[in-house]
Amino acid sequence: MAQEKLAEARDAWQAALALLPSGSQQHSAITEKLTAITAQLADRAEAQPVLAMPQDGPWWKRWGGGIAALGLLLLTKGKFLLLGLTKLKTFGSMFAFFGVYWAAFGWPLALGLVLSIYVHEMGHVYAIARRGGKPSAPMFIPGVGAFVSYSKGISDPREDAYIGLAGPIWGAGAGLVAYLGARYTGSAAWLAAAQLTGLLNLLNLIPVLGMDGEHGIKALDRLQRWVVIGAAAVVFWLTGVKMLLAVGAVAAWRALQPEQGPGDAGALANFIGLFAVLAWLAALKPI
Repeated sequence: MAQEKLAEARDAWQAALALLPSGSQQHSAITEKLTAITAQLADRAEAQPVLAMPQDGPWWKRWGGGIAALGLLLLTKGKFLLLGLTKLKTFGSMFAFFGVYWAAFGWPLALGLVLSIYVHEMGHVYAIARRGGKPSAPMFIPGVGAFVSYSKGISDPREDAYIGLAGPIWGAGAGLVAYLGARYTGSAAWLAAAQLTGLLNLLNLIPVLGMDGEHGIKALDRLQRWVVIGAAAVVFWLTGVKMLLAVGAVAAWRALQPEQGPGDAGALANFIGLFAVLAWLAALKPI
């Protein structure tokens, strides 16, 4: 309310200023007043939190949106997602990971981060299982992330791309769930989790050894790799997310190599769609 009154006062003084001669004493006094009001408005805007968590109303109204979003995710792949939590190694390493980031950033953001990474890794697990492999349960390493291993060798680069890009696809879904939670509750923690999910999954799309983007780009032929570079450039121009510059730069290096993939329209579409969704999440503004 105080912010609105200051803005109204500023508009009123500006209207008055227009009626006064520029060299008059009154003009100078009102100009100083306007400068002071403008500075107050700027200070208050900077002091405001990114998102204000609603403090009034029943708990279900404040947290219901986030709970409903999580419920939607569980209904779609609920049994499969919960399966990983039954593995002692996964649950134990998740708890250790959560504890480290709780100490650094607080429990809401730590919880959002660990759940986002878990969903990402379970995307790999699901894709491996669908291809007839036997994946391990996700293992978390504080400061690094998490990984899934499997023993079946993959010779088809298109199959490798399917498994590699499944993680960012599921991760994007987790980011959208976090955004829905932020949209309904106004929680800065939900919003930060959505933004961080976008950035981390974009990081994973850099096509270098060990990253999911490496598995995805192996299936693309030279022309498709240049399309990926163009898509990264366009989405960067639209969103300003600098992580896309790294993705595009490494993809350009891969496009210039003599060894190219067989071509995979599905992997190409996944790259483009992931750029759009993940960069949008990473560039989210206060709600």
